[in-house]
Amino acid sequence: MAQGFAAVFYSEPAVLGLLANVFSAFYVALQNFAHVATHREAEGVENTLAGVHLILIGGVVQLVAGLLTFRKYDHLAGTTFLAFAALWSSYGATRIVLGAQGPANLTEPGNGTAASAPPVHESAVAGLVAYISVAFIVSFCSATANYVMPVVFGAITVTLAFEAVGLVAEWALAVSGAAQLVIVACGFYGAAALLLKGLYQRHVLPGFGNALFDVLLLGAKIKPAQRKMVGRGEEEEEKKKNSKYAEPLALGNMSDTVSAAILAFHCFGYPRSFQVGTLWVSINCVAQLLASYYAYLRLDVFHGTKFAFHSAYWLVQSWEEFVVTVPLAGQDVGDSRAAMLGGWFFLAAALLLCLLSLSRDRVELLHNAAFAGLTVSTLPQIRGQGRYAFFGVVCVLYAVLSLGISFVSLVNSIAEKALIPLGARLVSPLKLQEALFGFKRCLTPYARPLPPPSPVEELRAQLSDALFFFCNGLAALSALQFSGPDLARSHLSVPWVLIPGVILQLYVARLQVRGGRRFGPTVPFCYAAIWASWAWLRFAGPLLRITEPSLHAFTAGAVAFLIINAFIIITAAYSNIVLLALTASMEVLIVCFLLFTLNKLPLPLEGVFLAIFTVLCVYGATASFANYLFEKPLIPMGPQLMKSGKSKKTSAEALPCPCPSSQKTSGLMTIARILESGGVCGIPSDTVYTLSASCKHPSAIERIYNIKERPLEKPICLTIASLAQLEEVNPPFSPLLWEFMRNIYPGGIGCIVRKGDWLRKLGVGPAYDYVGTKDTIMIRISDLTVTTHLLSMTGPLAITSANPSGEPDSTHHDMVVTRLGHKLDGVLCDGDSTELVSSTVVICTKIDEGKLSFLREGAVPTAKVLQIFERVRNKMAATEAA
Repeated sequence: MAQGFAAVFYSEPAVLGLLANVFSAFYVALQNFAHVATHREAEGVENTLAGVHLILIGGVVQLVAGLLTFRKYDHLAGTTFLAFAALWSSYGATRIVLGAQGPANLTEPGNGTAASAPPVHESAVAGLVAYISVAFIVSFCSATANYVMPVVFGAITVTLAFEAVGLVAEWALAVSGAAQLVIVACGFYGAAALLLKGLYQRHVLPGFGNALFDVLLLGAKIKPAQRKMVGRGEEEEEKKKNSKYAEPLALGNMSDTVSAAILAFHCFGYPRSFQVGTLWVSINCVAQLLASYYAYLRLDVFHGTKFAFHSAYWLVQSWEEFVVTVPLAGQDVGDSRAAMLGGWFFLAAALLLCLLSLSRDRVELLHNAAFAGLTVSTLPQIRGQGRYAFFGVVCVLYAVLSLGISFVSLVNSIAEKALIPLGARLVSPLKLQEALFGFKRCLTPYARPLPPPSPVEELRAQLSDALFFFCNGLAALSALQFSGPDLARSHLSVPWVLIPGVILQLYVARLQVRGGRRFGPTVPFCYAAIWASWAWLRFAGPLLRITEPSLHAFTAGAVAFLIINAFIIITAAYSNIVLLALTASMEVLIVCFLLFTLNKLPLPLEGVFLAIFTVLCVYGATASFANYLFEKPLIPMGPQLMKSGKSKKTSAEALPCPCPSSQKTSGLMTIARILESGGVCGIPSDTVYTLSASCKHPSAIERIYNIKERPLEKPICLTIASLAQLEEVNPPFSPLLWEFMRNIYPGGIGCIVRKGDWLRKLGVGPAYDYVGTKDTIMIRISDLTVTTHLLSMTGPLAITSANPSGEPDSTHHDMVVTRLGHKLDGVLCDGDSTELVSSTVVICTKIDEGKLSFLREGAVPTAKVLQIFERVRNKMAATEAA
């Protein structure tokens, strides 16, 4: 029973999300009614307990629900639950802080004057107002899914509005409590309905399965000219769709909206202190990092890098404002800020995003241009009150723009198409590539052209290289401003170095683990430790008055870093010149760190190498970002200075399994013999790489489950060489199904049909009970010559995607070898896969009733499949009528 119940929650994770909102709303409602009845604001232990409950229930539980719904490819629920998890966590953190402070004084930003502690609502009002707009968008879009969640999310919108009004009018808290009771009632009903749906696999209670209005109606009035204008671009993006994870674009843009709105309130003097505002922005940035993470999982490097870059910007700005409140007698914060240079790196990175978004839609370009304006408004060299006014105005404009893009992104994600057009591209991708290639020729006008690098080494596995260079570059340029024992300047620089150099770089290390690179996480993890030690001594040291004996411990640490980085330099020599130069520059910076601990550091030397390090990071970020986006080495990173001395024969012997080339007939014959003898091999298909086993060996099919750790309840499909093989055994398919198959095969579509004895005639034989389910089987016919030739040698093969269960698909044979090669008997190497996602799976068991359903959307959009089916059905109807 426990296993079944867990499966229900996994299949319907929205149950957890709704219950988290229910209990959080109920708790706040009780406190609101108590406040109205006693006319007393909660304080001390009451606030602390309330905060803990809100974080654990509304934050952590809803976070789990959001992560599960993202994996379930639920765009609306995933975005909503993660956004509301940040909301409840922020509100809970506010109550904990105020409960701990009690009547303690807060400080006015910039001048160190004391102010009385504001009440809960005033501390959170900026965040509440920001989340009102987000909740309104979510409640509107949820009306396209069902008619329970719009009521719940609409009540949350009303609750947030009256919580904010409750700052000046006590009666508003009573209205907010009433709205929260609506959340409780409707949320409980929705959770019960979804729980019963998970148990019975059908809708038992009404409310789900039908929507208040069809999301497609939103695009009914879009002019055909507008659709045509963006149609070509959308078709290009459609090929990169990944149906394993929901789209995180709306979540990332919502996070931009919230952070910009909170900082805008602060710039205009409300609330009086930014201590609590920093918590709201920080928690919101965690949600934005999750959006970045899921963008990387979907192989959307552009938005993955963009959202991580934005989260770093908001974190740095918010924590800088927090640090400003630390009272330092006799120190001029304005003069200290003017000497800081980190803001210029933000501007350079923002301009890079603008440049590379020229080949994307115009709304994306406008959004990146607005962010570039935002970085200009926060340049430290802009001083005085004018800086805050300028920053506040730009934040307001950027928050409004981000809110609009959040709505468009969420609607388009739900509709699975560009329902609301985002504008045509200003520059075609081909022209931008030509411009970048011309830049490459300018850099190396007389150099011999280098052979293109291995795609998986230079592109697929290096998803986060641009972010790695960005983190180190920002930390280095921020450290460059330090030129003497200026206490104010040193403590202001702490967030500028620690956030990108340590926190974001640890995130990069996690991404590099996902990339499957052998030494991927080593470099960012070590450099995160270096920047952490650097900031602790150079910036926090003056505040903590570190004594001479403590410096000796840092000396020992510097020596250890020198040794570790020496090994990293050797590793970089096997990569490219840019990374080698970067690691060598870091070695000199560690020497400067060592000299500082010995009180013998010449500051100009350190400044020169920090500048060199920054320039290398700017170039590395530009090159790696552009090369990955266009999947070509447009901007050179330089060749390897050191290569393995092993011969080709020795290298081949070092591989974990035989890896013949698909371009040779002998390679196909090798893999065919392995399969015929009962082995399991990785082979290419017309979508992504797959694991295959011969149907003559059921034990080999069982091995596939162990190799990729696949749950036993998930069936394995069947692939054959051509539709003619299926026609020869004459399965009892209807004329409509036959005609549908002739129109989609071969291609990136799999059809689920009824099983029967015809499978044994097809050559499945002893594997009949090992493929498909008890009653159905999925048939795949790949549109790839290599696969077709292999199948003509082996007969039908049982296949499934060649990736560890739950991880991204393998899009190059190197990924199969790296992740699963030690478990396989062979891999047929065919280079890059044709697609980035697996096939689309169509359930055809009710096709004669005019019904097609989809188990999974993959390389072929469902809209295209339905279009083909409609055309086939009309053709058959016309034939029968004639």
